Amino acid sequence: MSDNTKDNNSSGLDIQAMMAESASVDELVLTEMAKAGVFYGHKKSRKDPRFDEYIFGLRNGIAVIDLVRTLKLIDIVAGFIKNSIAEKKTLMVVGTQSAAKNAVLKLSESLNNCPYVINRWIGGLITNFGMIGKRIDYFKKRKSDLEQGKFEGYTKKERLLISREVEKMGIVFEGLENFTKIPDIMVVIDPSLKGHSTAVHEALLHKMQIIGIIDNDDSPSDMTYFIPANDHAKASIDWVTDALISKIK
Repeated sequence: MSDNTKDNNSSGLDIQAMMAESASVDELVLTEMAKAGVFYGHKKSRKDPRFDEYIFGLRNGIAVIDLVRTLKLIDIVAGFIKNSIAEKKTLMVVGTQSAAKNAVLKLSESLNNCPYVINRWIGGLITNFGMIGKRIDYFKKRKSDLEQGKFEGYTKKERLLISREVEKMGIVFEGLENFTKIPDIMVVIDPSLKGHSTAVHEALLHKMQIIGIIDNDDSPSDMTYFIPANDHAKASIDWVTDALISKIK
């Protein structure tokens, strides 16, 4: 894609050229995606060669993700998730970057309030579920007892220590209170991030299916299904997850 291509929207992306691949794609939808920055990848030097077929071209050395392919894969992923829910399969959502927090919460809610991770991936959450599960149960018990006033007979200092313990565990285990068994499917936003790569590795060891929102520095080969998109900007992540949620309902 030439840098001299005539711009036809505020992002500077040539929507008409991209639409030439598919007459069925709505120009307004592609324009929305462009404004949200869904097409921004990384520099060519950071690309994973297995992502090449999802790149439309280069712009000032930056990979431009093919938005037509993105839309098609959103449909495929939405269909897979709907079928999985119908088959009573369970999911979890992982996205610890601040840009993904709201998207993770909304996606979890749309997926029957499935478990999610938005703070830090706990090493062994999948591969050492027995031990981590006991810690989650302990947290839930302490939290419930604290809320029910079962520590009123303790000293003020003891109650303060228990309260601080519950608060710290609440941060570590946020989103995992209904994590009672290992899910069948993991949805991860930007799998190459530190912590996320561990999550993906654990999921692969447990033979879980993995859905990724990925860009050109990620490997599609680890994913069961994936959506090619800018996976590091809030506007893009929000657009993709909102589109996915709208098709799952």
